[in-house]
Amino acid sequence: MTPVHLAGTRLVLREVEPEDTAALLAIYGNPEATRHLSFEPRTRDQVQGIVYRSITSAKDTPRSEYRLAITPLGEHRLIGYARLATEPQRAATVGFALNPAEWGKGLGTETVHLLCALGFKLLGLHRIWAARSPLDEASAHTLLRAGMTEDGRIRDHVFVHGS
Repeated sequence: MTPVHLAGTRLVLREVEPEDTAALLAIYGNPEATRHLSFEPRTRDQVQGIVYRSITSAKDTPRSEYRLAITPLGEHRLIGYARLATEPQRAATVGFALNPAEWGKGLGTETVHLLCALGFKLLGLHRIWAARSPLDEASAHTLLRAGMTEDGRIRDHVFVHGS
């Protein structure tokens, strides 16, 4: 597949580049931004590894994982990170993280719409799902507003932050 570049009304999903490391560290290294994610805040070296894996996985054939930069339309700077990982039976899981400075603007909803467009329209998937922390009400609202439905709870799915 050619490199991903999907534009919405306010955002673009594009391939990750080495220059995105500092902006991604501002998200993944931030305790507030990672409070409801499935991992502890990342170090610079860990984020560099994520950037490297993002770039490497973009070259896989067939491609099973799309790790993408979220940028404002008309700008190149990373304000978030989105992921679509395909599964057997034409399904995928999606997730995203935005810089806290961008929270509350509806950008998460647009990100989910763009990920669904990638999955359904470009990849021909049958089902897309997302998981979130039960305590993350903002993500619950975002996913519902994007048109997803809540199917249930996966109990004790991830051990993070000591619980």
